[in-house]
Order: sequence, then C-alpha cells, then structure tokens
Amino acid sequence: MTRRQPAPMPPKQKPRSKKAPAAPRKPRARKQTRAAAPPPPPSLEQGLREMAYDGALSFFWVGVALTIVVALAIGAFALWSLRPVPGFASDGVETGSPFDVTFRVENMSAWFPLANLKVSCVLTYAGVPEIPSIPAADLRLPGGNGTALAPGQSAAFRCPFRSRLKASSNDELGVALRSEVYFHSEYDLPLLGSYRITADNGPFILNTRLIPPRWTGRPGK
Repeated sequence: MTRRQPAPMPPKQKPRSKKAPAAPRKPRARKQTRAAAPPPPPSLEQGLREMAYDGALSFFWVGVALTIVVALAIGAFALWSLRPVPGFASDGVETGSPFDVTFRVENMSAWFPLANLKVSCVLTYAGVPEIPSIPAADLRLPGGNGTALAPGQSAAFRCPFRSRLKASSNDELGVALRSEVYFHSEYDLPLLGSYRITADNGPFILNTRLIPPRWTGRPGK
C-alpha cells in the first residue's frame, strides 16, 4: 500500500501592522519679501543740471509773458495815439460883443472821424461866479452830416454866453478881458462806438494884440 503524502500547508500570512495616524501638517511659513531698496540719491552734478533746466524754462515763460504784455501795450498805445482829437479856434471879433463870435472845431486826425460830436462851452472870469457848462449852439457840420466830423473837416458853432451875462454885467468887454473860455467835447471812440471819449481844451483868452481881436490859447498852455 502506498502512503498518502500530506497536503502542503498554506504559507503563513504576516499579520498586518497597524499604521500610525499621520501627524497634522504644519502651515508653511510665508516667505518674507524684502522691500525694494530706494534708488540712490542723484548726484550733485545731476541736481545742478535739473535746477538749471527748471530755471531756464521758468525764465523762458516769463519772457514770453512779458513779450505778450509789451506787444499789447504798444498796440494799445498806437491805437490811442491815432484817436481823433478836436482843435478849437475863433473868428475875429469885428463888431458887437466879444462873446458874440463864431468858434470852430476841427478834427485833427487823418484817420478817424469825430462821431456823435457834442461840444460844451465853459466861461470863468474874475469877480463873477463861474458859469456852468453851456451846450454849444448852432453846431453846423459840413456836407449835411449831422452826426460826425470827418478827418480834417471843421465845423462852426457859437457859445451863448451873452444870455448868461446880461443879468450879471453890462461891461462885456471888461468881463471878456478877465475871462477864460474852455471847451468840453464828447465823441465816440473809433471802432468801439459804445465808448465815449471826453476832451477838454483851454483856456482861451481874448487876445487884443491881434486885429481883429480873437480868442486864442493862453501863452504857456
């Protein structure tokens, strides 16, 4: 009889080892970023260059502003010097009262007219209260133009002093020799009609050295 061989025994399995629980992870420390180093200060030569540039630029703009102001001032002065200016004279006193005389106003400008011209007469004399300004009478402009006096033209008018002197004095010649006459004129500024120019001319005295006598500017004025 044959003997049965015993069946091989299965290999022994190693007992499983229990794994230890994983330790909690520690939070990673954030890396500290280093602040950027400030730029090095500019050198003395560079600073001087920047200051010189800024100063030159400032002087340049100041010069431009001054140039503009001077140009405007020169232009305004040139225009003002071209403005029309009235000149006054009188006809000779041949007969009658020295106050009953014709005066003339002339536009001395060669460029602009005396537009909307108005003339007033003022008489001052010693010993008698000053007569207020009196509007000129019978202002006659040439060519039928009743609003403006063209360049180089003249117009005639009278000063009604006699009506104011009758109540104060009968010696008109004596009063005239002690009197002074002034003229106050108003007219439009050229190119800007909304603005008015005023001009005062005088004093004028009765000059008896002329034949016939007439009202002329006082010497030294």
